[in-house]
Amino acid sequence: MGNTPRIGIGMDSSVTPLRHGGLSLVQTTDFFYPLVDDPYMMGKITCANVLSDLYAMGVTDCDNMLMLLGVSNKMSTKERDVIVPMLMRGFKDCAEEGGTHVTGGQTVLNPWMTIGGVATTVCQPNEYIMPDNAVAGDVLVLTKPLGTQVAVNAYTWLDQPERWNRIKLVVSEDDVRKAYQRAMFSMARLNRTGARLMHKYNGHGATDVTGFGLLGHANNLAKIQKNEVGFVIHNLPVIAKMASISKACGNMFGLLQGHSAETSGGLLICLPREQAAAFCKDIEKQEGYQSWIIGIVEKGNRTARIIDKPRVIEVPAKDRDGELW
Repeated sequence: MGNTPRIGIGMDSSVTPLRHGGLSLVQTTDFFYPLVDDPYMMGKITCANVLSDLYAMGVTDCDNMLMLLGVSNKMSTKERDVIVPMLMRGFKDCAEEGGTHVTGGQTVLNPWMTIGGVATTVCQPNEYIMPDNAVAGDVLVLTKPLGTQVAVNAYTWLDQPERWNRIKLVVSEDDVRKAYQRAMFSMARLNRTGARLMHKYNGHGATDVTGFGLLGHANNLAKIQKNEVGFVIHNLPVIAKMASISKACGNMFGLLQGHSAETSGGLLICLPREQAAAFCKDIEKQEGYQSWIIGIVEKGNRTARIIDKPRVIEVPAKDRDGELW
């Protein structure tokens, strides 16, 4: 182990060099409150969100997962007996989709419903990508659209006339239901393909876009760079109609400023300029979902900014009947 530093603070996962020749322990944990009304999908979203921190480090294989459950004592026994197994099944199914297993965890009774987990893997140095190697001239790629917070909030407003009245001029009920579905499936999608392709296309570092919003996470990533660089973001891919809702609410989410919290968002990856288009093409071919070049890495003072009038990309660009994307 000698002079190998312990690395981890300020990154998406902790990386601990082990006493066993050349191996490191990569670990992450996360938990939060339910934000969709389907317990099975909520379990999947939680698991995807936990694994996402490994994927942000370019780690594609998780060795083990634990599940953390806080079950609300305000629920009736019947509610508990229905909801908890569904949450657990969603989490387990998503773990298996990621090629891993849930082998333990902890359940507690408390006033709030919380769900989360731990993801652990043991890997060799070539299996993870340190997030601090961006160079001027790189571009920034984002692998999922923004707007999940706006979508899940707008969906709850369908039953709150005073809130609904503020946004019904810019969106229909159907728009909101569709956006909610899009957000739900996007949040439940694993970032595993993105992590794999970071290796193939020589990614210089990444993070995942979650609770601090796009700008918050871009700033965190910029702050830890070895080189004196800064990030400039020009394009914002957003779930269709969410930008209009955000504006109609007097910007309470700060979506176009990059402040809106995301849950289980995409990977924000620094890629060599000449590789980025190929990365986007490849990930779309494999997954059937788009990625976007949203900005650039330039010489700077390790901060990130979004230009004054960013281009909003509606996702999907055209609504097709009976299809989400």
